[in-house]
Amino acid sequence: MHEDWDVLSTFFPEDWRALAAETGALKGLRKDKSADALLRVLLMHLQCGHSLRETVVRARRAELADLSAVALMKRLRKSADWLHALCAALFEERGVGVSAAGGFEVRAFDATLVKEPGRTGSQWRLHYSVRLPSLVCDHLQVTAASGAGTGESFERFPVRRGDFVLGDRGYSSAAGVAHVASSGGWVTVRVNTGSLAFSAPDGEPFGLLEAVSSLGPAGEPGSWAVATAGGAGAVRGRVCAVRKSDTAAALAQHKLRLRAGKSGTTPRPETLEYARYVILFTTFPESGFSAEAVLDWYRLRWQVELVFKRFKSIAKLGHLPKQDDESARAWLYGKLFAALLVEKLIRHAADISPWGCGLRGTPHP
Repeated sequence: MHEDWDVLSTFFPEDWRALAAETGALKGLRKDKSADALLRVLLMHLQCGHSLRETVVRARRAELADLSAVALMKRLRKSADWLHALCAALFEERGVGVSAAGGFEVRAFDATLVKEPGRTGSQWRLHYSVRLPSLVCDHLQVTAASGAGTGESFERFPVRRGDFVLGDRGYSSAAGVAHVASSGGWVTVRVNTGSLAFSAPDGEPFGLLEAVSSLGPAGEPGSWAVATAGGAGAVRGRVCAVRKSDTAAALAQHKLRLRAGKSGTTPRPETLEYARYVILFTTFPESGFSAEAVLDWYRLRWQVELVFKRFKSIAKLGHLPKQDDESARAWLYGKLFAALLVEKLIRHAADISPWGCGLRGTPHP
């Protein structure tokens, strides 16, 4: 067991013990202030799925710590900043902003809900940014699921000059698009016709439905020069759209009718008509990004959905067994640290390593 821990710790960030002290995770420990022992106990609870009571029993038998379930809960709360710092350090050592192959990448933004079990369990929202095609996560944040400033928005993410950003319909707003543009980034977002309107180059309102209705057969894209309309400041770009196949369009319309039926409403005719198309707004430069290229990059955005599915199935991120803000935040960052660590182990295993672990003191690429 001790050898396994020694091997596993070679995959941790190089300064992981120092981070424990800097973030106050060890503050208040009256006995052995060991970052190793603390992290081992936390991972037993977080990743192995043991309850607080079972964890403290196992920790006592393994001579790692002698504490109560209540004390472990308090220690978990104090470790929230440490666990978050460990996640951030893993991002940094993977080369945030740099493709594994040194090639062009885009950033896909999305969010997912994590719910405490039980009928009255509260929800949390995990905001996540993944680089494509390298699948490197370069930003995460945990917020409440409701309330001011907790929804999906481009404004929640740091955007650097030259970033190429992808977002789904939840990010379709003039303010969000303006945030990316003002930061020097390029954006492609799926259009929500209820929250994002456009004007033509001459300043007149742009007839979006009329434009997409003129598209040719399924799979043949079209493009129109437009600017966003709204109080956030106009951003010039293009609408790129493609007609769906009859089967895909019928399925989308069926989902709309089901959703409307649950709320006792009827979808509007124009809403059903818009469901026949995939409509994007993009500021990606036309040189190098045809309408076909923009649509292809957006299609890859679905990779972030697969990341969430992987986290919720393998890392058991789907249910949150904590009932206060601090412990919930610590639990989520601990789960993400474990998931990122597993991804790092998988990447390392794909390389040739006859000795089965990392070299001591050598960060892994």
